[in-house]
Amino acid sequence: MSKSEQPAHTGSGPLFERRYWVDVQKPRRTAAELFEHIKCNLPEFSPDLLADFEKAKGQAHELRVDDEFRIKILGPWNGDVRVDEIGNDYFVLVTLESHPEAGRIRFSLGPHPQLPDALRFEIHSWARSRDGLVAFTYDTLGMGKRVQQQTWETFCERVAEASGGLLLGPVHVETVRQSDTNTEVTRDA
Repeated sequence: MSKSEQPAHTGSGPLFERRYWVDVQKPRRTAAELFEHIKCNLPEFSPDLLADFEKAKGQAHELRVDDEFRIKILGPWNGDVRVDEIGNDYFVLVTLESHPEAGRIRFSLGPHPQLPDALRFEIHSWARSRDGLVAFTYDTLGMGKRVQQQTWETFCERVAEASGGLLLGPVHVETVRQSDTNTEVTRDA
């Protein structure tokens, strides 16, 4: 039996909205070809040592709504996610019961907003920690944050590599931390 979804409002601590994106010029694959490759081979883009994706429900080498993945995460917690939405240029995973985070994450690929013959791949998440203990280790100690950031930066770099194009700079990272009292934005790269 499948686990229940764990939406952000059920979590603890501040809500984090995070964006990781990479721009690639002159890709050898079209956006549609590259995106299909990402969807069909999701585990190959994530670094095994940090977040090892394993298909738990659904057919290998394809992505459909309600497919599920077990993720072995570096550290004391593992988690499961379910495919919630799929569009022509995006898909959304939601966290399931017992995942260290409560929320959703969207993967998208499309034309660069300003540059011709360039693509932008983006990972955009909205989540808070599952509970107070996870919030403490993630936000206060920063352990989970480092693992998560390295995972999604590597994922973006592997997408750029799979495109066959020219990587335009480092992976960009933006975090918006929303608590009951304030909103804080940080940017890397």
